[in-house]
Amino acid sequence: MFTGIKNIFNIPELRKRVFFTLLMLAVYRIGAYIPTPGVRGDALSQYLHQAASGLMGFFDMFSGGALSRVTIFALGIMPYITASIVLQLLTVVIPRLQALAKEGESGRKKITEYTRYGTVVIAAFQSFWMAVGIEKMGGGAFVESTGWSFRILTMITLTAGTTFIMWLGEQITERGIGNGISLIIFAGIVAGFPSAVINTFGLVTSGEIPYFMLAVILVIIVSVIAAIILMERGQRKISVQYAQRMVGRKIYKGQSTHLPLKINSAGVIPPIFASSILMFPATIASFTEVSWVKDIAGQLAPGRLLYTTVYVVMIVFFAFFYTAIVFNPVDIAENLKKYGGFIPGIRPGKKTSDYLYRVLTRITLGGALYLAAVCVLPDIFYKAFNVPFYFGGTSLLIVIGVALDTVSQIESHLIQRHYGGFLKGVSVKGRR
Repeated sequence: MFTGIKNIFNIPELRKRVFFTLLMLAVYRIGAYIPTPGVRGDALSQYLHQAASGLMGFFDMFSGGALSRVTIFALGIMPYITASIVLQLLTVVIPRLQALAKEGESGRKKITEYTRYGTVVIAAFQSFWMAVGIEKMGGGAFVESTGWSFRILTMITLTAGTTFIMWLGEQITERGIGNGISLIIFAGIVAGFPSAVINTFGLVTSGEIPYFMLAVILVIIVSVIAAIILMERGQRKISVQYAQRMVGRKIYKGQSTHLPLKINSAGVIPPIFASSILMFPATIASFTEVSWVKDIAGQLAPGRLLYTTVYVVMIVFFAFFYTAIVFNPVDIAENLKKYGGFIPGIRPGKKTSDYLYRVLTRITLGGALYLAAVCVLPDIFYKAFNVPFYFGGTSLLIVIGVALDTVSQIESHLIQRHYGGFLKGVSVKGRR
């Protein structure tokens, strides 16, 4: 592994990409500490930490703590993620977007352009209502001056911050290594790990957590990480045979290959989308005094039975829904038939699509239950052991998935230039 790391710096292009990625991530982390103009950041941050709910902590985790500090990057990259999800959902129902998605590179660029516009609109909407909410907190004690000037200034600042983060992510993807947006989320989550570890060991040294319980926590953490890696890399391989065919004057012999179906094809999209929807009641309740609205928002607070139930159901639903978007058995069956491929024992055409649909449904169910289990595991762990350490859930899913993807890309660069990978004889594969 150390030889593989050393080889990174022996390749000028790869070395330049790695340094550029680290530089852009450093710029992102610096921006996460620049305060928003007109906001008393220290006082508001202390107030938010005391009154923070689980959902706010969830989104603060994605922003690397910028939300609780109300910096220029307070919205983080979540507006871009929301816009991407909405656009992918619209691609299913709008024929024009479906045609663009099938046009190749030009269509992808057009969809990316629409995603940027959607990001700006969503960021402007969220930042405006955030400014209104900050004005109401503490009777205006956390702002220098109230009124439309403060709201417009905050909206412009936070929207520009999100747009700049989106640009950073695109630059990393184009000129760096790995997926830029994923690495920015990765950096925000990892930034909170050291403080969580220090706080946990502080509780151990003070005697609030026994050493035996610390050993149990470490075993559970390692077990969860191993389970996530196993499930993220897990796939069902379906054998595919290609018959002998003639193209022009050449005869291509029949060959055997396989069609990989991932257990978790949806990635972390289901928990992110489910959490975004469940945040609406809490957001509405913060701007109203209607009692029944506040009661509903209270029942949908993290840790409550209703919240956990709805959260699990929505994760399972979006796992199936998003998998249906990214993997179409009918298209796969048609492509196999077009190029002379078939699944042994299954007739081409509709029989093949039905078979793929049955197999995909079964493995997606397992992947959806795995996602739900990992996402609700922290709440169960908190209640059982009363340990304030976020060791599982969406954060580990993203960190491990992005790490696998990035290492896979670095290893491909090394192998292309006749260098060995990180581990001899072992191929590191990303989620895709």
